[in-house]
Amino acid sequence: MGDRIDRSGSTSGQDRDLITREIQCKSILTKSGIEGVDYAINTYVGCAHGCAYCYAVFMKRFTSHKEEWGTFVDVKVNAPQVLGRQLRRAKPGNITFGTVTDAYQPLERVYELTRKCLEVLVRLGQGFSVSILTKSELVLRDLDLIGQLGDAEVAFTITTLDEEIGKRFEHHASSISSRLEALARLHEAGIPTWAFCGPVLPSITDDEASLDALFAELKRVGVGYVLVDSLNLRGAAWGRLSRTLNTHYPRLVDSYRAFSFRRARYHQVLMERTRRVAERYDLPWRGVELPGTGER
Repeated sequence: MGDRIDRSGSTSGQDRDLITREIQCKSILTKSGIEGVDYAINTYVGCAHGCAYCYAVFMKRFTSHKEEWGTFVDVKVNAPQVLGRQLRRAKPGNITFGTVTDAYQPLERVYELTRKCLEVLVRLGQGFSVSILTKSELVLRDLDLIGQLGDAEVAFTITTLDEEIGKRFEHHASSISSRLEALARLHEAGIPTWAFCGPVLPSITDDEASLDALFAELKRVGVGYVLVDSLNLRGAAWGRLSRTLNTHYPRLVDSYRAFSFRRARYHQVLMERTRRVAERYDLPWRGVELPGTGER
């Protein structure tokens, strides 16, 4: 992870205090294990969005934090400098920003690390393609740089049009309406876009009427395709999600607790349903393949 600077503190914002710590990273351009992604860039460790379903909670074991995931963020303050060194000797490939964090979470307004990394890519990233996945409209700030990259795309996670459901599960992310507006503006600017519709939540956002409305809206704002995934309750993700379910959907707690044992079958049904709905709108569709099953 790198050497740590003792500048721990708290940043007041988004209705609660966020523990922040500046760290020095030894590497920022890391090999990715995600299918179709050569490299990942994660300018922060932890994410202030605090999404209830976040599977990236596993990253906590690589830190010394005892606090709950979503309440702390480590800031890789030397990320742009390290990226510049790594790019000079890295084999060209595709880079994704935000595989286990959000590159445009609120602290990016202060540190501008993602923007500075994009500046490095504009200068030194010939031969690299860039994909950005976010839940924040802040990405629009960097339209000038994204437009200068030879091969770049921007994606937003959007799983529902219901703002109330969105706030229950994606506590501190940008509103759904602002994400849709950002997608429309990116499309108008000529930036390729797509939407990550995942996780689709069983008995909450997976009914055909909700999916139909969502895909119609994504088609309207010009996304190039949708990528769909089911809920991943691997590891510590269940503890966080169960609290939200107990508060808002207590009748679903037992069925969700058993979900991990029947995910493969549910995933197959969900893929068939979303593919069918996407076809109504001539919307290119992709599904996440479950490891070891060959199902998508």
